[in-house]
Amino acid sequence: KQNSAHTCLQTEINQGTEEEEEEEEEEEDSKLSATVHFHFKISFGITYLTRGLMGNLLKVLACTDLEHGTIVFLDFEHAQPTEAETAVWNQVSAVLEEAHGILAELQSYNGAGQEIREAIQNPSDLQLQEKAWNAVCPLVAKLKRFYEFSLRLENALRSLLEALTSPPYAPMQHLEREQALAKQFAEILHFTLSFDELKMTNPAIQNDFSYYRRTISRNRLNNQQLDAENEVNNEMANRMSLFYAEATPMLKTLSNATTKFVSENKTLPIEDTTDCLSTMACVCRVMLETPEYRCRFTNTDTMLFCMRVMVGVIILYDHVHPVGAFAKTSKIDMKGCIKVLKEQDSNSVEGLLNALRYTTRHLNDDSTSKQIRAMLQ
Repeated sequence: KQNSAHTCLQTEINQGTEEEEEEEEEEEDSKLSATVHFHFKISFGITYLTRGLMGNLLKVLACTDLEHGTIVFLDFEHAQPTEAETAVWNQVSAVLEEAHGILAELQSYNGAGQEIREAIQNPSDLQLQEKAWNAVCPLVAKLKRFYEFSLRLENALRSLLEALTSPPYAPMQHLEREQALAKQFAEILHFTLSFDELKMTNPAIQNDFSYYRRTISRNRLNNQQLDAENEVNNEMANRMSLFYAEATPMLKTLSNATTKFVSENKTLPIEDTTDCLSTMACVCRVMLETPEYRCRFTNTDTMLFCMRVMVGVIILYDHVHPVGAFAKTSKIDMKGCIKVLKEQDSNSVEGLLNALRYTTRHLNDDSTSKQIRAMLQ
């Protein structure tokens, strides 16, 4: 009886402690949110008076470095490269010009499901085998272009990270001085999340590529080589297979690239990279959760743009920062970010929530609060 009573008492103490910790977290979050909104209101008011409204797309974004009280303005619509930014801007711009075409091709990707089914059901019908092969080959060539574009996007991201984190300027100063590059960084994340959402909802991509690889293997066993092998050889096919096996392949590419950038630049403090990412997450969250700022946007695409950029920088931050984005010490208000996503139409944000669930690194760590985990259930 004494043991039972002791166990019950201990359980009550533990529950009380957990409740107190959650209340403390909520109080801290409330203070943090209030501070950010206070600085944001002041900075937005000054900007609105001096510059006026600047169009439909993210006219002016502002965020505060809470330690130093520094206000950063990010103009995602009208930012033009300065002379110092031009070289990197031109390099990245050449990549981004292809992005719209890539998304359009992926959106219209219908696959060769019917031809493949008929070929599998009739293995002895050579005419159906040839029909399926002829249908799959141009699609695989398209998938190769998508994969090769991911490599160019990775290089573009690296160039932007180098420019936005290089000494002697602090991350906040970089975002203020190099607005055109910050805008390109956001556009890369917007493209990345858009690509991955389309890929996740299109099983034909992996089905087509699997059929292609099986056919190549079968013909190799029969000492036959098909013309398509010259375009997508075995080594390329292996790399493409790993790429498309990921639920969010473009985001995985950028996460790996960011992690590699930090590990290779050992003289660069890791905070220079993570502070850049957390600032952008803060900017987007404040814009999304504040009605008086959000209602100024007449273009509905602006909301989705903000959400994708916010989720993208959270994931990159979580992969680069030693304790991740979900820890209590994180500079990203994860509860606020998840809350603002869940307030939107579920059809438009489910892919973004899945990206947080399945492509982050630290969500299931012990340091992640039960409340945050429950919000992503």
